[in-house]
Amino acid sequence: MTTNSIPSTNTDIEVQDSWLPMVVIGMGQVQMSLNINALPVSISNIVNEFDTSPTTVGTAIVAYSLAVAGFVMLGGKLGQKFGSLNVFRVATGLLLLAMVLMTFSSSAEIMIVAQLIAGLAAAAIVPTLVVLIANNYRGKQQSKALGILGAVQAITTVTAFFLAGALGTWIGWRWAFGIIIPFTAVVLLLSLRLKPVPKIPGVKIDWVGVVLAALSIILISVGVNNLNSWGLFLSRAAAPFAPLGLSPAPLMVVLGVIGVQLFIAWAQRRQAAQLTPLLALEVIDSPREQAAVYSMMSIVILGNALTFLVPLYIQMVQGRTSFDTSVAMIPYQLAVFAAAISIVQLFDRLSPRQIARNAFILVAVGMVVLAIVMNNQWSNLLVIFGLVLVGLGQGSLVTLLFNVLVTASPKELAADVGALRGTVNNLAAGVGTALAGAVVVGILSLNIQRGVVDNSVIPPELIQQVNLDNVTFVSNDRLESTLATTTATPEQVAAAVEINAAARLRALKLSFLTMAVLALLVIVPSRRLPGYVPGEVPSLPAAAD
Repeated sequence: MTTNSIPSTNTDIEVQDSWLPMVVIGMGQVQMSLNINALPVSISNIVNEFDTSPTTVGTAIVAYSLAVAGFVMLGGKLGQKFGSLNVFRVATGLLLLAMVLMTFSSSAEIMIVAQLIAGLAAAAIVPTLVVLIANNYRGKQQSKALGILGAVQAITTVTAFFLAGALGTWIGWRWAFGIIIPFTAVVLLLSLRLKPVPKIPGVKIDWVGVVLAALSIILISVGVNNLNSWGLFLSRAAAPFAPLGLSPAPLMVVLGVIGVQLFIAWAQRRQAAQLTPLLALEVIDSPREQAAVYSMMSIVILGNALTFLVPLYIQMVQGRTSFDTSVAMIPYQLAVFAAAISIVQLFDRLSPRQIARNAFILVAVGMVVLAIVMNNQWSNLLVIFGLVLVGLGQGSLVTLLFNVLVTASPKELAADVGALRGTVNNLAAGVGTALAGAVVVGILSLNIQRGVVDNSVIPPELIQQVNLDNVTFVSNDRLESTLATTTATPEQVAAAVEINAAARLRALKLSFLTMAVLALLVIVPSRRLPGYVPGEVPSLPAAAD
């Protein structure tokens, strides 16, 4: 917003409110995180029971994610129209229904429907959490509550992984979703203790905006996530269609970006006509808020790139299990959790601009450390140190940027801020994973092609038997099995395995360096964040920040 009002965080005059509402709000976040994080861990058990392919479970994950990203703005407006607490309760009940369907699903198709319903419920819940925080807390206590909300998501990821893994191993995968049913029921009961959030009179649903937003986000998400499999420019065999021989993935991304521009233009038109747009553009109309959005999207992209690359390193380079991956990621998740809560203590001493700059530098340094010290031994403490550095920077930025957006907008626009956060997080999560995948596979392909050409042991006849146009990360065992179907001699197989191992590690190292450079580049837009601490009168007008 263009207003220069600065919220005060003077703890000497601030009345501390009960933390009970925050318990309910945090549980509202937990119920969603438990579901979506338990699903990837349960892939093998679901595949075995339903006699289906892993891609079917992937379809369920995509159905959830796209439902959240595509309809979270609609969820924000429903909260304004009918009251955010009412929408929170109805959506929580819908999530409970989805978990019942998931727990007792008799086929993969019902499982996908259950996740689609859960995604629609989450799309309504996400913005209401921000409204409930704004309705119950003020000043520094509100900043701390926002930090807790971000931290809860980080720690629930680890919890869900262990819980789903243990239950799936010892009892059955359905229990991982079954325990969410009573948990969600408790959330519903505790929500009765929350004070109602008044409706905003005159709010009407912008259905044209809903269609434009949903289509744009879905096109961008699907396009970005399929850049590798469908092709970056030219179409590959896996592409569902190939207009003029081109890959449909970048075409979808371009159409999605055009759709975003149409959505913004339509929102401006509705505001000019004194009608309610799907997203109040006031929440992103100042340079500070735009910088916060760019920075938030960037750190989510970098965070998801890390959580893609590190498991790839542990499982493919080191040949370890998914359980080992979860153990290895604990320091990182704990660092995100700790920083998200504790960074609030610096809000009175450092400006958002200073915190963001130092946090992005911390992320970049952590990525560089990972690039330098990664080898075939996870016991290297410097690898864990690099993960902790990235986690501290990410956790600090998540709380800071969220707080900048919330405090810059009036309380009646909290739902719009929550919807904006949900859209950015879900869209950036897919982009981060896809970006990391595209970078690491691209570098890997170049390394392997150069390695086999320069290697005198591997003859051209053997190279022609292997499709180097479809290079991907594979374990040594899988590579040996593939080469067993060719004319490769034991000596040639050993050479190929050595080339593959060296290329994988080098690709990961260069990918981490690329992410470090991106983290440093984001410091440029983050310089437009507020340069003063809360309660301090800025010496320059807002536009000069």
